[in-house]
Amino acid sequence: MADWKEPRPTRTGFGASPSLNGEVAGREVFDAGLRKHMLSIYNYMASGVLLTGIVALLFARSGMAETVLTGGGILSWIIMLSPLAFVFAMSFGQNKFSTATLQMMFWGFATAMGLSLSSIFLVYTGSSIAATFFATAGAFAGLSLYGYTTKKDLSGWGSFLIMGVIGLLIASVINIFMQSTALELAVSFLGVLIFAGLTAYDTQRLKRDYLSIQNAKVTNPAIAQAYPMGKMVVMGALSLYLDFINMFMFLLRFMGNRE
Repeated sequence: MADWKEPRPTRTGFGASPSLNGEVAGREVFDAGLRKHMLSIYNYMASGVLLTGIVALLFARSGMAETVLTGGGILSWIIMLSPLAFVFAMSFGQNKFSTATLQMMFWGFATAMGLSLSSIFLVYTGSSIAATFFATAGAFAGLSLYGYTTKKDLSGWGSFLIMGVIGLLIASVINIFMQSTALELAVSFLGVLIFAGLTAYDTQRLKRDYLSIQNAKVTNPAIAQAYPMGKMVVMGALSLYLDFINMFMFLLRFMGNRE
């Protein structure tokens, strides 16, 4: 899920570019600094997804996933809940942690997610997992590109998407007791739509945050210093990673062929 607790710097209108001495520094689409910043976020996010996939595959093929995750012991609960612990720690402690610490926590989170997601290899065929992954990657790329290039202000989606995520959590908990196939399909369908929307929304948000910081460097240097770019890259990668993984997991319920 998206990182809703991440502090937000003061934002400028979408499409604004940093200015200096009253002159526009250049159109944002040609801003090399913006491209570099977003590329760093995508590189971190993609590397995290790759690490998660490798860890999940190796853990499943070793036979340990079936032994540990299906055993129901305390270790299985630690593996399942540790990714959530990383997310909360990074989200609420980002202002206290150094950039290097957040980076290490991000890699630890990606590893923990790999251990947790290894269970999908016990349920679905490898070919259907691969097909779903590439479908998710294609959808993610298109949605993120839309969020980056659109001139439409997507900030109004935030509250609606937050409510949608909360609704998904509540419905999922209810279905643990109901075991309704229809409800599960409905949750999966809505989950794909909600995290598709979050992908576009978060991409635009990350772009806006960068532009706001660039403006702050001129108008209020103290604010700019409070939001180091290195931390913004890691937390931005975490947001997009969560969008990707959640969209993949919900889509897998439709496309996945069971063993």
